[in-house]
Amino acid sequence: MSEVIEFLFGQYRDYKVSHILLEVVAIIASIISVIYSFKNKIWVFPFGILSTLIFVYLLLQWNLLGDMLINAYYFIMSVYGWYIWTRKIDATHETPITITSDKEWIHSFLLLLSTAVGVYVLYFVTNRLESIVSYIDMLTTGIFFAGMWLMARRKLEHWLVLMVGNVISVPLYFYKGYSFSALLYLFLAIIAYYGYLEWKKYLNKQPILGKE
Repeated sequence: MSEVIEFLFGQYRDYKVSHILLEVVAIIASIISVIYSFKNKIWVFPFGILSTLIFVYLLLQWNLLGDMLINAYYFIMSVYGWYIWTRKIDATHETPITITSDKEWIHSFLLLLSTAVGVYVLYFVTNRLESIVSYIDMLTTGIFFAGMWLMARRKLEHWLVLMVGNVISVPLYFYKGYSFSALLYLFLAIIAYYGYLEWKKYLNKQPILGKE
């Protein structure tokens, strides 16, 4: 047991106490945010904004530029999503949960691809390209960009896209030595699966617009 604990958390001996505390606060805010997302509640965005701002700072210190951009983008998408979710599409209805269209899937793929290329350029020009880890970071960044765009537009399948990114991120963060964040991504991957199932229920229960 002690060997497992040492593997998971031993690296934190060399970290600043302030960084550890910030990571814990950001993780708690992320968990609260995803629970509200699971419940289809608007509070997903305030807690998401708090978490992303903290992670932007920490990830810059940890040299994970792709994930830093993910969180900066999450902040922007949280503000955008807050608006979309509360926008009235008619006198009585807010933006509903909907299925992703073929056109939106194409836009999502193009967003994923352009984001991955952009992160590669960022790593290259800042001379921070390290190993295969950097390339995995580029991929997950693109996946999360696409997933958050779909979430902001209240698309059911955003859960599946985010689940893929979360699953890939678990070993990435364990490898980099950020065990708390790795466990967070494991939790988020599980929640994403059940979130998809829960949103399908919401989708089926929504009233047809114009009929009550």
